[in-house]
Amino acid sequence: MRTERLPTLEDVARIAGVSRATVSRVINGIRNVDPQLHEVVWDAVGRTGYVPNRLARSLVTRRTGTVALVVSDSESHDDDPFMSRFFADPYFGRVVGGLMSVLRQQGVQLALQIVGTDEARKRLVGDLRNGQADGAIVLSLPAVDPLPRMLTEGGVPAVLIGRPAEPVPIDYVDLANDTGAALAAEHLLNRGAHRLGMISGPADVPASSDRVAGFRRALARRGHGWVPIETGNFTRDSGETAMRALLAENPQLDGVFVANDLMALGALAVLREAGRRVPKDVAVVGFDDSSAAVAASPALTTVRHPLEDMAAEAARLLLARIEDPAMRVFSVIYEPALVERESA
Repeated sequence: MRTERLPTLEDVARIAGVSRATVSRVINGIRNVDPQLHEVVWDAVGRTGYVPNRLARSLVTRRTGTVALVVSDSESHDDDPFMSRFFADPYFGRVVGGLMSVLRQQGVQLALQIVGTDEARKRLVGDLRNGQADGAIVLSLPAVDPLPRMLTEGGVPAVLIGRPAEPVPIDYVDLANDTGAALAAEHLLNRGAHRLGMISGPADVPASSDRVAGFRRALARRGHGWVPIETGNFTRDSGETAMRALLAENPQLDGVFVANDLMALGALAVLREAGRRVPKDVAVVGFDDSSAAVAASPALTTVRHPLEDMAAEAARLLLARIEDPAMRVFSVIYEPALVERESA
C-alpha cells in the first residue's frame, strides 16, 4: 500500500516561485519579508495543501513537536528554591505567555529546563542534539554563561531572549534598555527632581549594565555629572536593601530610578517607612510595566518592557531557524515606552 507524501516547504516554494527560506519566514511570521510575497506564499500553501503543523508532520520530519524553554541560572541547583522564584516573578510568566501565543497555534509543546551547573549545561546540549526537543528558547541569567556558545557550537537551533553577554552567532530578541533608562531620567528631570539616585540590577548582566549606562548618559546630557547607584538583584528584598543604602548616603534624594518593578516595590516600602511621600517627596520610576507596577501603592510609573511581544518573536525566530538552519543570524530590538502612573 502506497502512502501519499505530505506536502513540504519545498513544494510550497516551487509553486510560489520563491526560496524555501522565504516560505519559512512567511509561515512563521518573521519580519522583513516583502508584503507582496505573503499573498503569493499563502496562495501556494493553499494550492499544495501544506499544513504548518509540526505535530502532524513529526513522523516525516523526525521532529518532536517540542521546544525547550531553558533558564540558565548560575544559582540553580537540584535543591535550590529557584522554582518558587520562577513562578513568583512576573517576568517569567510573561515570557511563557508570549511563547505559547505562537507555539500553541503551531501545535508545538513547551518544556521547561533549568540548568545551573556546567555539568547540567553539557547534559542539556547532549539531550537536545539527540532529539529531546527541536530547539531552545534561552533565558541566560549569569553574566558569564557558556550555554549560548555551547548550543551554537553543538548545532542546536536556539534563540536568546536578551542580547548575549559575549559575541556569539545566535539569534536574539532584546529591548533597547539604554533608551528605556534615558526615558526614566528625562521624566524625573522634567517633573523637577534634581537629586537623583538609581537602584540597578547586577552590574555584570547586559540588560542591567545597559540601563545604568542609559540613565547616566541621559543625566550627563542634562548637566548631572554624578548619580549615586546601589545594586540589587531584581528581587523585592534587594530593592529594600538598596533603597535604605541610598537614603542613608543621600538624605536629600528626590527622585529614584529602579531597574525593575519588583525592586521598586521594595523601594516604595522603605520610603513609606522613612516617612517620605511618593511622589511629593521622592518620585519613583520602575522598569518592566509588570503586574507589580499596577499592584504598587502608589501605582508605579515605569518603562514598558514588551516581554510578551518579544517572547512571541523569539518563538517565531526559533521555528524559522528549525525549518532553515542555514538562514543568517537575526536580531530583533524592541523600543521601550514610558507608562505614567502615580509614583512620578
